[in-house]
Amino acid sequence: MKNTQRIVERLNQYERLMRLDKPIGILLLLWPTLWALWISSDGSPDMMVVWIFILGAVLMRSAGCVMNDLADSGFDPHVARTRDRPIAAGNVSKKEAMLLCVVLLGMSLSLVLCFKSFRMLALSVIAFLLAATYPLTKRFLSIPQACLGVALGFGIPMAYAAHMNVFPRECWYLLAVNVFWALAYDTEYAMADREDDLKIGIKTSAITFGRFDVSFVMSCYAIMFGLLIWAGGALRRGWLFYAGVGVAAAIAAYHFTLIRDRKPEKCFKAFLHNNWIGASVFSGIALDYLRQSYFS
Repeated sequence: MKNTQRIVERLNQYERLMRLDKPIGILLLLWPTLWALWISSDGSPDMMVVWIFILGAVLMRSAGCVMNDLADSGFDPHVARTRDRPIAAGNVSKKEAMLLCVVLLGMSLSLVLCFKSFRMLALSVIAFLLAATYPLTKRFLSIPQACLGVALGFGIPMAYAAHMNVFPRECWYLLAVNVFWALAYDTEYAMADREDDLKIGIKTSAITFGRFDVSFVMSCYAIMFGLLIWAGGALRRGWLFYAGVGVAAAIAAYHFTLIRDRKPEKCFKAFLHNNWIGASVFSGIALDYLRQSYFS
């Protein structure tokens, strides 16, 4: 019985280390990947490919969280929001965390090998390098969120490689969309942590832009939606696509009312709301392709 309890406790700690109890990160990684899977397949994705990408998003985000906590192990104990994380609290050793990371990355690699494609393998190596180096960029880049946007958006070119094996211009439009989206939502996140980040000396866009942080967030949202509309025009999408973008833009506009006073709890609420922005854009894409296939 005691052995069972110990095993359950270890699994609980690993779950917290991988942030499986906080799925917002998985969703922010998954939504742009789903956009690309639907667009690259002209609205008819191979469902096995979709499931592989969903599982891959869970595994890579989990591995990314472990790598992030290993990199931040010297900072997290000094921040109120992070001091209870498993490594910072001493509940999981660094050796355990590294072993867990290797297992997660090995499982992710096994999914990539299902495609039997050198291009997919090469892209997966780049995705790993982006995920591994992002935590370090907070030490020296003024806007590390830009690297995060590329890292979280790398499922986009991988989706195109899986379905088309080419990278048309809309692939890069979508990646740019994700970069500006990440700049917006992770700045909201950073606004909630500004005081702690200043104390420990890491760099974020919220600190870099100071009193212009709200303007920066809303400008990034505006560019994001402008690029989405541009991509919609290039793809000759219909009104349901633009309706989805419109709903997402309305949610982003609501974020202004949450972040304008810079209250940490409201900034974090705005960050969490970005799940609905991603879901709205995806709904518009999926429904528009469904309308196209129904009426064609």
